[in-house]
Amino acid sequence: MRWSSLFVPSFLLHILLLSCILFTPTDSSDGDGDGDLVDQICKKTPFYDLCSSILHSNPLAPKSDPKGMALIMVNGILTNATDTLSYIEELIKQTSDEQLEQQLAFCAESYIPVVKYILPQAADAINQGRFGFASYCIVDAQKEVNACDKKFSGSTQAPLSDRNDIMQKLVDVAAAIIKLLLNG
Repeated sequence: MRWSSLFVPSFLLHILLLSCILFTPTDSSDGDGDGDLVDQICKKTPFYDLCSSILHSNPLAPKSDPKGMALIMVNGILTNATDTLSYIEELIKQTSDEQLEQQLAFCAESYIPVVKYILPQAADAINQGRFGFASYCIVDAQKEVNACDKKFSGSTQAPLSDRNDIMQKLVDVAAAIIKLLLNG
């Protein structure tokens, strides 16, 4: 059945995130000093383990540059949002439930601007040092994800709750990092 193949990417995403969280060393006293700033910054976010796992697992992460760390988080959100949008589009193709299809279509309409405009603008703003605008973009992305999530409140079917939850956490981490950049 094709439904099972739709859940594999979600399942793998969760396993990847959990393994990153569980197997990321939190002690940065290995003498190289690279993890110190990552740990300091991630401790100021609402989800330290998620922040640390993403920044430590990225070999290109500039571990001494908060601006680069914010950019990595925004790009992580963009990757996740793009994957979620593809997932929503597949669910729409597979469902025969009209109400579910309408809810999913609403979510697709919420995620499209996040993927095409909002997060790319946030990344550009970070690159240009325009952290206030980047913060605005992140809040806007957060509103879109929340709007999608609310479409399923009270519903017995919530096929996007795990994905929206991860998106929310990633957005919260990015917002916290950008706030640190704003405060200098």
